[in-house]
Amino acid sequence: MPEIKIVEDRILSDNWYTLRKLTFDYKLPNGEWQRQQRECYDRGNGAVVLLFNKEKNAVILIRQFRMPTYLNGNTDGMLIEACAGLLDDLSPEECIKKETEEETGYRILNVEKVFESYMSPGSVTEILYFFIAEYEPKMKVSEGGGHQEEHENIEVMEIPFDKALTMIKTGQIKDAKTIMLLQYLQLNKIASTRS
Repeated sequence: MPEIKIVEDRILSDNWYTLRKLTFDYKLPNGEWQRQQRECYDRGNGAVVLLFNKEKNAVILIRQFRMPTYLNGNTDGMLIEACAGLLDDLSPEECIKKETEEETGYRILNVEKVFESYMSPGSVTEILYFFIAEYEPKMKVSEGGGHQEEHENIEVMEIPFDKALTMIKTGQIKDAKTIMLLQYLQLNKIASTRS
């Protein structure tokens, strides 16, 4: 375990979430101490779920505008993703069930946690809890689309599993959490490919 001494912890912004600048001393393997600085963005932890239907061999994804992708060359800013949200004060399971209904319109009762991951550990504190869940047409209770007061404008998409995998290759799906869950389904033979 590395030895760390925090020298200064300064809040740079707490406008939306919290951006902190940390100055710390880090003990190297040779025993020397080295002073370092890092900025860390704390937006809380989150959960993500990939809905799949074995009979249809399909998945439910959403499409929405993401400003950071627009700033980094995604010409229209639209991103295709698995349903996700921040935990706030909920457990990961409670959070993802709530987000699924709000964003996709599907009311799911059972989710299976498959793993957890730090998505951008060089600068963001968030840990993401990954789930899969089966859906059926009878679980659809609304049109979804997210909350107007949260300025969400979400398109719900039912996509054949093979097509979703192809969309990774063609660059239509570039979201890491979505790619990880699609590949999890493929690797664990939960969804099937024609090849």
